[in-house]
Amino acid sequence: MKTKKTIFSYKLTCSLLAFFLFFCSFSFVGCGRSKEPVSKSDFYFNTVITITLYGEENASYIDDCFKLASHYENLFSNTIADSDISKINNAGGTPVTVDDDTIELLQKGIYYGDLSLGQFDITIGKLSSLWDFPNNSGTVPSESDIEATLSTIDYHAIVIDGNEVSLSNPDAMIDLGGIAKGYIADKMKDYLNEKDITSGMINLGGNVLTLGDKPDGSNYNIGIQKPFSDDGTAIASVEVSDETVVSSGVYERYFYVGDNFYHHILNPKTGYPYDNNLLGVTIICPKSVDGDGLSTTCFALGLEDGMKLIESLDDTEAIFITDNYELHTTSGIGSNIPFHEM
Repeated sequence: MKTKKTIFSYKLTCSLLAFFLFFCSFSFVGCGRSKEPVSKSDFYFNTVITITLYGEENASYIDDCFKLASHYENLFSNTIADSDISKINNAGGTPVTVDDDTIELLQKGIYYGDLSLGQFDITIGKLSSLWDFPNNSGTVPSESDIEATLSTIDYHAIVIDGNEVSLSNPDAMIDLGGIAKGYIADKMKDYLNEKDITSGMINLGGNVLTLGDKPDGSNYNIGIQKPFSDDGTAIASVEVSDETVVSSGVYERYFYVGDNFYHHILNPKTGYPYDNNLLGVTIICPKSVDGDGLSTTCFALGLEDGMKLIESLDDTEAIFITDNYELHTTSGIGSNIPFHEM
C-alpha cells in the first residue's frame, strides 16, 4: 500500500542502497593483495554523486571526476543561465554554437525520441517546469496550462547543423534531465579507464555504473529498491561486471492530492503522469546513457511493449516492477545476469 505523503526524492536512498550492497558484497582477499575502497560524494545536477575506487593513490581521480561533473552541468543544465541548453532555449529559434558533447547528447535524445515513437521527448522542458516536481508539494497544474505546453513538445523541432543548434519552434524547451546523468557517468568511466582504473563504482543519483570486476574478481551486487520503501529496502539485486544498472520509477518523486497519485514520469502526449500498472523499470546494459533513455522509454511503453523492446536489443536486460510488486524479467536475467529476489 502506498502511503500518502507529499513529494519526496528517493535518489539519495537509491544511492545509499547501492553503496551498502556494494560494500556488503566486497570480499577482502588478504592484506597485501587487496586495496581498501576509497569513496567520496558530492552534489551536482540536484543529486548526490558517489564514486568508489580502490587504493588511496586513486583518490585524486575521484576529484577529477567531480570536475567533469561540474563541466557537464555547466553545459547541460537548463537552469544555469549560460549553459549550452539555456542558450538554445532562450535564443528564440536563432542558431547557437555549442560544445561537441552537447551535440552528442542531443543526438542521443533524438535517437530515443525515435525509438520510443515520441514517448521519450527531450523538448518536454516547459511541461516539466510546469509540474516542477522537485519543488511541488501538491499542486496540479490547470488543464489549460497543461494544454498550452503540449504544442511546445516535439523533438523534431531540434535542428542540428554541425555545432549549431536551433529550435524550429521557438517556444520549445529542451530538458536533458532524462539522459544527462547517464551520459556524465559514462564520461567519468571513460576518464577512469584512460587512467588504467579497472575496479570501482560510480553512483550518480541512483544510476550505478561499474568498472570491471571487483579486485577479487567477483561481480558487484547492486540492489534494486523496493518502491516506496523509506529505508531503501531492496526488492531484488543483480550481480554485474563492467555494466550499468539504471532505474526509473514512480516512487522517486510524487505527491497526492486527495486519493489521486501524481508522479514525475510525464506523458508528453497528454501532459499528465503515465497511468499504467508499472511502479518501476530497471535496465542493465553497457552504457549508462542508454540505461537512462531505456528505463524511461520502457516505463512509457508499459510492461508488454517494454519487454518486447528490450528483448530486441543486444546486451540489454530489464526488470519491471508492477503495481502488485511482482517482478517481470527479460530472458537474460538469471541466466546471463545473476539475480536475487529479496
